[in-house]
Amino acid sequence: MRIISFLSSATEIVFELNLERHLVGISHECDYPPAALELPRVSRPRFDPAGLSSGEVDAAVRRCMEEYGSVYEVDTARVRELRPDLVLTQAVCEVCAVPTGSVAEAVGDMERPPAVLSLDAHTLDGILGTVQQVADAADASAAGAAAVSRLRARSDAVREKVAGRARPRTLMLEWVDPPFVPGHWVPEMVDIAGGENLLGSAGERSIQVGWDALTGLDPDCLLLGQCGYDLAQAREDADSHRARLRSIAGTTIESGAAWLLHSAYFSRSGPRVFDGVEVLGHILHPEAVDAPLAGRAEAWT
Repeated sequence: MRIISFLSSATEIVFELNLERHLVGISHECDYPPAALELPRVSRPRFDPAGLSSGEVDAAVRRCMEEYGSVYEVDTARVRELRPDLVLTQAVCEVCAVPTGSVAEAVGDMERPPAVLSLDAHTLDGILGTVQQVADAADASAAGAAAVSRLRARSDAVREKVAGRARPRTLMLEWVDPPFVPGHWVPEMVDIAGGENLLGSAGERSIQVGWDALTGLDPDCLLLGQCGYDLAQAREDADSHRARLRSIAGTTIESGAAWLLHSAYFSRSGPRVFDGVEVLGHILHPEAVDAPLAGRAEAWT
């Protein structure tokens, strides 16, 4: 079995299932776990986001979508050299990763086309379902069932620990310029962790909102988890939009209840979202949930 992953979360799923010996290629954005980083890259972005502000990144993404219909390119020649049996891709978000259509087009005329598995999760149960899908496709169904059980138990444990406690009113932004509020599995993560998610609906797409829609919410907790950003990037972005953020959550920030999140634990539809649930549980209910924050979240002051 030879597997190519066009999706960072799919790469993480492969490792969660102990199938990494079968992985022969990864996307340009795959950055975890470290053992994957020596593998050939089979995609590339159409622009370099380094040094761009969040507003400039947003403009570049919109321009690529208008001109090319995609933010990424597939390295078709490299894919053919790697001769995959199974290709992992997604159709959840055309901005976040190479979409299924681009992958299908790249492998469609290969002499021996690989199976293309599109992982299209929109909820935590959906993410667990994709773990099992990958396992089944790689003839490792038992490993999939064990992984699903292990991950589900972690979120269930957080839910039990925060049950009956007051639920902090929580505003999460997964982009700042322009502001986006989360959909898919993120509102569900906040709920399991014992918070009241103020904007964004579980199982639905993330949505762009105006700053006026955020004014007056007066959240107990502000979470900044800009999609694709690590903590350093999230801090730089938050600092550059400090005035705007203070205008919607000044009291929250002053009270020390504003947090930066490493987006890999929240925006990626893979095993690390269950680390993210534990992180949120600790942020919202530190007396009930113990979880390491280093590299995952930090206070923004």
